[in-house]
Amino acid sequence: RNPLADPYFLGVSAGAGLGATAAMVTRVAGASPGGGTSQAVPLAAFVGALCAVGLTCTLGSVGAKYRSPATLLLAGVAVSAFLTAAQTFMQQRNIEAIREVYSWLLGRLATSGWDDVLLLLPYSLISVTGMLVARRTLDVLAVGDEEAKSLGLDPQRARYLLLIAASLGTAAAVSVSGLIGFVGIVVPHAVRLLCGTGYRVILPLSALSGAAFLVLADLVARTVLSPAEIPIGVVTALFGAPFFIFVLRTTHRVAA
Repeated sequence: RNPLADPYFLGVSAGAGLGATAAMVTRVAGASPGGGTSQAVPLAAFVGALCAVGLTCTLGSVGAKYRSPATLLLAGVAVSAFLTAAQTFMQQRNIEAIREVYSWLLGRLATSGWDDVLLLLPYSLISVTGMLVARRTLDVLAVGDEEAKSLGLDPQRARYLLLIAASLGTAAAVSVSGLIGFVGIVVPHAVRLLCGTGYRVILPLSALSGAAFLVLADLVARTVLSPAEIPIGVVTALFGAPFFIFVLRTTHRVAA
């Protein structure tokens, strides 16, 4: 129910960044001969992302009998700030690894291959299937917790189960591609504006449109300054930041 919500606000990116940085600077996963990184980096990023989301959920449920989505997002912002600070400290203590870390943090698909697809597949299937099965639950949650309870739904339990499913897929994707932000802001809101608010439509179209948007961003990143390549995260931010401002202004007008 928060129009500005994004997977990264729950600490996914910060946790993945800290995990990947730890793997790189400790040389558990050094640079491979091909210029990429070993499988220890995606694994560390995946574990870091899931731990960050778990910490966010724990903090979001402390000291309150009723946990609102806003409380959860604020906990995510706090966790992200803390983990980002820890990551920055780790980088400053290991200057020789900064170039490799920044390359991963800005996102890239150049070193991804079919092995990464197979690595992602089980987590993606679980995440996407879980979200599609729960599309009616999302429609009920959208009308408010009181209405959901009157229909026999436990809002908090449903919210956390959906959060786990979404975080699993997000963490897996981030662990392979690095941090490519703003896709979660641009695509779902664009689909909502064009196709309405029903999650039966929003979920599958967001998945397909998000993949298409990422391919387009990768194409722009590879060609606009060819033979040099721009990090994909830079391209998506150039699209996403203005769209974020648009959504913010639209939300304020509706609230007024």
